[in-house]
Amino acid sequence: MSNMVTKPPIMWLPAGVLLGTLVIALTIVPWYGAVHGYSWGNWLAFTVILAFNGFSITAGYHRLFAHNTYKAHPLLKWFFALFGASATQNSILVWCSGHRRHHRHVDDNDNDPYSAGRGLFFSHIGWMLRDYPTGKVDFSNVPDLQRDPIIAFQHRHYALLAVGMNLAPPLLLGFATGDVWGYLLIAGFLRLVVNHHVTFFINSLAHYWGKQPYTDENSARDNFWLALVTYGEGYHNFHHLFQTDYRNGVRWWQFDPTKWLINVAHWFGLARDLSRVPDFKIQKALLDMQFKRAQASLASATNADAWREHLEREYQHFLESLHEWNNLRQQWYEQKRTQLAEKTAEIQQRWRQTTISSRLQELEYALKLQRKRLHYLTLQFA
Repeated sequence: MSNMVTKPPIMWLPAGVLLGTLVIALTIVPWYGAVHGYSWGNWLAFTVILAFNGFSITAGYHRLFAHNTYKAHPLLKWFFALFGASATQNSILVWCSGHRRHHRHVDDNDNDPYSAGRGLFFSHIGWMLRDYPTGKVDFSNVPDLQRDPIIAFQHRHYALLAVGMNLAPPLLLGFATGDVWGYLLIAGFLRLVVNHHVTFFINSLAHYWGKQPYTDENSARDNFWLALVTYGEGYHNFHHLFQTDYRNGVRWWQFDPTKWLINVAHWFGLARDLSRVPDFKIQKALLDMQFKRAQASLASATNADAWREHLEREYQHFLESLHEWNNLRQQWYEQKRTQLAEKTAEIQQRWRQTTISSRLQELEYALKLQRKRLHYLTLQFA
């Protein structure tokens, strides 16, 4: 008997689109540029439409629809639905269903649709080329999205929208300027290929290349260089641990234009209820990883017993801070639920809440200081 494993059948439509557009971008686009050249208008259209596609995936498909990290005005949702269709990465329903399964079963080769454990090529593009069991569409995890009329409309008419939104902008610009082929090749084919592979980098490279400052329980990595080309999605280690946060680059200096776009939309009333993970939880995750790495370094350190005592003392302080933080948060929620009728009692309640809030902030700051102490301590025995 043969020991060869039968591969799933090729899915000719997505394979044809992905490989066909790539061949055109690598052959006809440079040939036409060498023979005829491209205008600044071609490249401007490429940049603008590429950005519309990119943000529709990152701020729309990903952070809004897949993770519900904020609420959006219908105008913004229509924008994401239309230019998300022109990104040609499937409908919102299909994309979000697969992405939610990815988060729930990350690195599980039997359930993660684009598991990094199955190789770089598979997680980047291979999972879309064949009819793998892990890629079967299942809408059981997106009932909230199925109830949205904008999302339902896009799903019903996805093929028409995808073709129309890919062809209409470059053709209209081309006919208006007398440069149909220039706009079609640059703002059409090349733009689509770049948008595809920039998005695919998050499924592939962001699970192989970078750091893991928040968790090592999955393969996701933080990578500044990927953030530059993926509209801020490169901070993937943070995202996999804190997927309900509308930010990926959580620090103010981290390059996350998707976060900035959502903030601007909020200022103009197009976005609301922006979800943020408490800073204390973020500091806790960072400290957890620091303690884990410190323990590993300590195993090979000289004079390990002396340093172990310092490390255990720091860890005990860490546990005490966590215990106090949990108690204070519980008190805060209980007081917010309590409705006091008398004005004096209400003032007293507000004062207690302010006191608790101040102490919570002090604890957050204390964890930041402890991270610095632990960093210097680790340097001593690393």
